[in-house]
Formats: sequence, structure tokens, C-alpha cells
Amino acid sequence: MAKGFDRGVYRAVLRVREAYAFDAGGFLMRIYAYMATIGSISMLTLAGYSFFTAGTISSTIALATFFISPRVSKLVDEKGQHAVVPWAAAIALAGLALMLATVSFGGPTALCYVAALLMGFIPNAQALTRARWTYLVRTGRLGSDAPTLKTVFSYEGVIDDIAFMIGPAASIALAAALFPAAGMLGGGVCFVVGACVLSLSRSTEPQAGWVAEASEGPRRKSIIVTSSTVRILFALMFFLGAFYGVFDTATVALAEDVGNPSAASFILIVAACVSIASGLVFGMVRLALPQYAQLVLTGTLVGCAYGAMVFIDSIEALFVVSTVAALFYAPFLITANGACEQMVPGERLTEAITWLNSGSICGLAFGPTLGGVIIDELGTTASFDFGAVLAIMIPVIAFACLPILKRRRK
Repeated sequence: MAKGFDRGVYRAVLRVREAYAFDAGGFLMRIYAYMATIGSISMLTLAGYSFFTAGTISSTIALATFFISPRVSKLVDEKGQHAVVPWAAAIALAGLALMLATVSFGGPTALCYVAALLMGFIPNAQALTRARWTYLVRTGRLGSDAPTLKTVFSYEGVIDDIAFMIGPAASIALAAALFPAAGMLGGGVCFVVGACVLSLSRSTEPQAGWVAEASEGPRRKSIIVTSSTVRILFALMFFLGAFYGVFDTATVALAEDVGNPSAASFILIVAACVSIASGLVFGMVRLALPQYAQLVLTGTLVGCAYGAMVFIDSIEALFVVSTVAALFYAPFLITANGACEQMVPGERLTEAITWLNSGSICGLAFGPTLGGVIIDELGTTASFDFGAVLAIMIPVIAFACLPILKRRRK
């Protein structure tokens, strides 16, 4: 199954000094993006809102991001990052400022929903940085020493996991230790700095429509309409986001049930560290399996591992399930992004990857709302049971769509 194990595989990535600036900016943007849903739930519940209200506001953020962010990325592909990212970031930050002011000064709850809609304009940092890497590698600007795109996506997956480790955990810890809005405020500062750094890194920015000459005619339809692969990956990422939204919400609720809110941030930090390590190792392994087979394998592992949340009935059980399941989270994300890169034209990659992320964001809109209702009505353990059902849908969809994935491989 594995052709080899290369411990030095990341050296080629780290030698690319041109990438330092845009990866740093993308990292800071991701810290805020990853805390937006769970951070808003922590902020709102600690400020006295019910889990249902907090879940619906968090879901509004996620749904707004789902509908708006792919359109932002489509404009980025057409007009360039520097022409779109600053304006989209400014609108998203205006929404965050409105949200923080409403919660801090006790404004009308309706304003939180208005703010959530504006926050949906957030540019997708994962897509922006991966598009830059793909541009640098495919155009030959890095020469013969260029890293492979599998290595790049593994490296980017590790950055995703580090941001995921810092973002949600920091938002919970700051909100619990200082004041409810502290976590989201800190995330907003990171986002401002990151967006500025990435936007100013013009030398690595893909030219608008940089491989458009390879396409047939003008692009009129979204990639989600024209590509069956993107639709399948969207569905997989939807259920990934849905079960994780339930899992995160139930984790916060269980920690509050036992009178120890900080336990949630500790469990998330440990799980993210495990995921980082597994992503690093996965990037070093050269698999003999085709991309579609890797996607089905990692999807089965992550779905079954998180399906074990049905057994969670205590903080100790939560810690064990969260830590073990985290071993398979990063490999699945790396494989999904790799499948997208292989099967989508380069000039559509920013939009395609954004649709993948929007799938998980849409799931996050679905998960916390229903998870919050279940917690309020049936209790925390029932919410974990619901999340387990959502997790099992990932291998079900992967196997059901296997013939399509086989036909779409290169």
C-alpha cells in the first residue's frame, strides 16, 4: 500500500522563501475562521444566551459563509486576489465589530443575525494559499526543486490543524478567563493582520485566469454545477462539518455540565496536536493507492472513528474518543484537497477548494443548531448520538460514489 517513507519531504516546501509571507497571512486568517462558529457559541452562551439562540446565530454565520464565500472566490479567480480580498475582508470585519458591540453592550439579538450575514463575506484563506502554491508549482516558477502538490497540501493541512488547534481553544479560554467577547476580539485582530500580509504579498499572487487559455470558452457556470467530483467532495465535507459542529457544541456543553468549561479547550488542543502529528506523518508516506482509493479509505476511517462518539457519557470518554479520532482527521482533509487538485482545472481551483470548505461550513450551520436543540431538550449525550450518525454518512457516501470517482481520476 505504501511505496516509501520520506522524512525529508517537507524540505522542498520550507526552501520556498517566497511562500513565507502569504502562508503567515493565511495562517492568521485561519485562526479567526476556525473560531468563528465555536467561538461565537462560547461567547454567546457565556454572555447569557441559550444554546438554541447561540446555535442559530452560529449557523447563520456558517450559512452566510456557505452562500457568499464561493462567490468571493469566483471573483478572486476572475479579477485577482488583491482586487477582491481587501474589500471582502472589510465587510466581514464590519460584521464582527457589530457582533462584538451587540453582545458587549446588550443590544437587540436581531443585530447578531445581521452581523452574522456580514461575517459571511470572509475570504477563504485555505483556498487563497493553496491557489498560490498551485500557481507557483504549475507555472515552473520554483524550478526543478519544486515540491509536489501532495507535499504542499500536506503542509497546508498541517497549517490548517495548527490554526484549528489555536483558534477554537483560544476563543473558549479567553472568553472563559476574561470576558465573553475576548476570544472573538482576539481572532478579529489576527484576521486583520493576516489579510493585510496576504494582500500585500503580490509577487506570488496568481494572475487572473492564469490558465484560462486551456479552457473552452468563457466560464458561465459555477464549478459546483459542472463538476461531479466537486459535488461529491462537497457532500463529504458537509457531513464532516455537520458532525464536527455537533461534536464541538456537545463538547462545550459537557464541559459546562461538569462545571469545568476550560476542559473543552484542553480536549480540543490535545486532539489538534494529534491531528497535526498524523498530518505530518501522512505527508511523508508515499502511497501506492490511487487518489480515489485514498479518499474512500481515509473517509471510512474518520467516519467510523468519530462514529464512536455514541459511547461518550463522561469527560474521560470524550477525551479518549476525541484523541483517537483526531488521528484520521488531517489525512482525510489532505486527501480531499488532493483529489480536488487532481480533478479540477487550475483556473477554477480557488473556487473549487472554497466549495469544499463551504461544504464543511454548511455542515457547521446544520450541526450546532440541531445540536443545540437536542442539548436543550434531550441532554448532551443525545447530541453525541446524533453526531455519530452524521459521521457514519461519510463512508456511506464515499462508497456509494466510488464508481464516479474512479471515472474522474486522471
